[in-house]
This record gives sequence, C-alpha cells and structure tokens, in this order.
Amino acid sequence: MHGSASSGWLLVALCAATGAYCLLRMRSSVEEQRRAAGGEALMGFGMAAIAVPAAVFTPPAWVWPAYAAVFGAAGLRALWAARSGRHHLHHLVGAAAMVYMAVVMAGSPAHAHGHGASGTPLLTGVLLLYFAGYVLLTGVRLIPVVTVAGGGPGAPSVPAPGGGAGAGGRAGAGWGDRPELARACRLSMAIGMLAMLLPL
Repeated sequence: MHGSASSGWLLVALCAATGAYCLLRMRSSVEEQRRAAGGEALMGFGMAAIAVPAAVFTPPAWVWPAYAAVFGAAGLRALWAARSGRHHLHHLVGAAAMVYMAVVMAGSPAHAHGHGASGTPLLTGVLLLYFAGYVLLTGVRLIPVVTVAGGGPGAPSVPAPGGGAGAGGRAGAGWGDRPELARACRLSMAIGMLAMLLPL
C-alpha cells in the first residue's frame, strides 16, 4: 500500500500471519474468545489485502465501498458487543479506521491504492494517537511481571504467568487460549494500522 514494495510485503505478511493465528484462536472453548478472534481475523486479513503493493495489484473501484460496508458492519457488531465488555471498543476503533481508509482510497484520484491519497488530517491524527497509545500500553502489558517466591533475600525469582494454575488461570489451557498471545496479536495489528495510517 505505502512506500516500497518490500515494506508493503512485510506488512502483508504481518497482517496475514496475525489473521491466521486469530483463525486458530476461534477453536477456543470460550465463546467470548471465539467471537473476538473472529473479528480480529477479519481485521488481519482485511489489512493484509489493503497492504498489497499497488505495483502488484490495483483493486477495482467497487472494492473500497465493499470494504467500507464490511467494516462498517463489523464496527456496528463491536458497538453492540461493547455492552458486555469494554475491550470491544478497541475493535470498534479498528473497524472505524478501516472504513476511514477505504473511504480515503475510494476518493483518491484513479483509486490510487494508497499512493497520493489524503485523508482528513485531524481524523488521521486522532487515529494515529490512539493506535500509538495502544501499542505502547499493550507493549508494557506484555512485559513479564516477576514476583519473588518466599519474599526473603536470595529467594529465586518466579515469573507470574498470565494463565497458570496458580495464577487463577486454567491449568493445561491451549496455546490459543493464552491471553498474552491474544494481546501480542492485537499489538501486531495495531502496529500494522499505524504503518497504514501514517501516509494518509
């Protein structure tokens, strides 16, 4: 979408890998995780498709209104789901950013696939600030917390896991149910979103 073809392909790879992991997370036994993973898989694959370099593929004009409709519906779904959990508001912002990028690309001359497209500076700035803040906050949350077992001097350090049996999590939970992996997935998509919004 933006810049050199190599950076575009790296963005495609990041977003597609994230979408694929989210598809695997949909096999979770927890219904809420399955729903969230489905929306995140849609976001990952949608971002991967937008990021394909223009030299390789320039989509037809009807693609951008279709993107706006799909992610508009995803945003409405996230807004409805936000009644039960605040974390759905992040999905709402992500869907709104995808709609915004689709509208900008649809309005750019000859549907330039991101090259020379210009959005509203204020809205672009707000979205950039949101995703930059999200990246920083999520990155900090991914830093492992170390607790001291026994509390005395010389006691061995024990990492506090996000989902171990002793930490209130389920023992033997599958790797697709690990919260730190889901958080890393959202972090990579937010980084991809920053890369896509910067040139607007």
